[in-house]
Amino acid sequence: MSESIYSGLTQLGGATVQPKTPEEAVLERVPNPNPGESYVVRFTAPEFTSLCPITGQPDFAHLVIDYVPGDWLVESKSLKLFLTSFRNHGAFHEACTVGIGKRLVEELKPVWLRIGGYWYPRGGIPIDVFYATGEPPKGVWIPPQDVQTYRGRG
Repeated sequence: MSESIYSGLTQLGGATVQPKTPEEAVLERVPNPNPGESYVVRFTAPEFTSLCPITGQPDFAHLVIDYVPGDWLVESKSLKLFLTSFRNHGAFHEACTVGIGKRLVEELKPVWLRIGGYWYPRGGIPIDVFYATGEPPKGVWIPPQDVQTYRGRG
């Protein structure tokens, strides 16, 4: 691949400013180097943080994002900056998890995408949130997410 296909990237390989909000964050994409092949890309963010929109207290989650790319891959630095932009963002678990999934679908137009948000307890109750664009494509190995639900110290 030539460097010219990467010339539109604004964050990779240079200093960047952390976006203040998810809306301000720029998700960048690069061409899929294996067009026409069905395979899964996985990103795991075990220390995702956002804020409770009511109390302002921090919420923590382990996110697992799986997708079967179409023409595009998400550029990983831009994804990291997007995910960390939630640290000062007040939203419920459902809004964060589903919003991340929908934003990735909007930007990448993947063949298939799922996100699992495994949230640590709020008010003593863990809330896990799952979003998918539909049934996974046939013939693609989709590994299980294998994130245990919250069990406390036991």
